[in-house]
Amino acid sequence: MIFSYRKLLVRLRYILLFMALTVILYQVMLVLTGWIEPVNKYRTPSGRSVKVFGQHDPVSLKETGTMSDRLRLFYWYGE
Repeated sequence: MIFSYRKLLVRLRYILLFMALTVILYQVMLVLTGWIEPVNKYRTPSGRSVKVFGQHDPVSLKETGTMSDRLRLFYWYGE
């Protein structure tokens, strides 16, 4: 079996070039992902904006009334 060192070096060069370009493309995509990624959407708003939804303690059933009242409110608000 005959080995051609010239062909072997050309193939090795293409493999190394492919691997280097793959690593470069991966790094570019990491930078773009960090640049495109949105800011934390759950942060406290700044300026005159108001955070509409807030976390609160769940209310017990005794404070909200009967189940029929809760169901009536559910249909009234359309939730």
